[in-house]
Amino acid sequence: MTVPFLSLKDVTDKYSNEIHEAALRVIDSGWYLQGKENEQFEADYSKYIGTKYTVGCANGLDALIWIFRAYIELGVMQPGDEVIVPANTYIATILAITENGLVPVLVEPSINTLQIDDSLIEEKITAKTKAICIVHLYGQCAYTDEIGQLCKKYGLKLIEDNAQAHGCIFNGKKTGSLGDAAGHSFYPGKNLGALGDAGAVTTNDEELANAIRSLANYGSSKKYVFRYTGRNSRLDEIQAAILDVKLKHLDEDVAIRKSVAKRYIEEIKNPKVTLPKIIDWNQHVFHLFPIICYNRDELQKYLTEKGIGTNIHYPIPPHKQECYKEWNGINLPVTEKIHNTELSIPMSPCLTDEQIQYVIDSVNEW
Repeated sequence: MTVPFLSLKDVTDKYSNEIHEAALRVIDSGWYLQGKENEQFEADYSKYIGTKYTVGCANGLDALIWIFRAYIELGVMQPGDEVIVPANTYIATILAITENGLVPVLVEPSINTLQIDDSLIEEKITAKTKAICIVHLYGQCAYTDEIGQLCKKYGLKLIEDNAQAHGCIFNGKKTGSLGDAAGHSFYPGKNLGALGDAGAVTTNDEELANAIRSLANYGSSKKYVFRYTGRNSRLDEIQAAILDVKLKHLDEDVAIRKSVAKRYIEEIKNPKVTLPKIIDWNQHVFHLFPIICYNRDELQKYLTEKGIGTNIHYPIPPHKQECYKEWNGINLPVTEKIHNTELSIPMSPCLTDEQIQYVIDSVNEW
């Protein structure tokens, strides 16, 4: 038996008739950018997330870049200001900060949750700190009441990187609506994935939303009139239409992911493997299912030989990357431990019972 890490074709095939109809509708309309499909998806996604505004853009990285850039344009931040961010995030979160001349302040995660350790944040706050950027990594909610209180205490913006957590809930509110603004990625492999690159920003701040919409449209809110030196970063009509189809099925797909995760957690018994610790099942949508194993490379090799796809999220942390060589000497032991021991096993709403059982049996047999 073979178990792919993630079959995008299977994910798409689940709703292929609706997706084909949506794409054909756009093709036949003759309108391919900034049209009714964008308006409809933005309205539906705002309703789903629970924010007043959604602004579609080209991808998740741009979504984060535009949030910080808009705050600079609005005078809320300026280059040189600091943004607190988890050290073990995917590099896109860091890139969005440095792209705007802001300074990332890396905070270690908790080894138990793999999310930013809220007990370490306050000591990192300085007079230059203007925001905390949390990342709902692997699909698990990173927000805590303590983080919210710190933002209020120090007057900080709370920005969410919600690229991996579509549908996640904290105390009845969706991630993406917990802070001042949130960046969303609809990369094909995400829980809500397009058939290409796509992204969005959600916020309740009208001024911020308007600035982001202009920045992503060459800096213009009126044709041939440019308030900002922006770029072209728009969500096309076909991707918006496809996303609107898949949005209707998102909660159903998340429920399936949770059922897969529950089986893994209940049935994987190998003492060499540490499974995710679930605090609240509402606070995890299992974009990925990360396990921790000190012999990670051996386990990955074994599973590959068994025909089971795996991935490492992520083999090299941001502070060890060549593009940030000025940080290479920083010692972040918890982050480095996670990056050296994390292995993601198959997680998808398309896995069969037989495939799930085969993964469980194979991990247990190792």
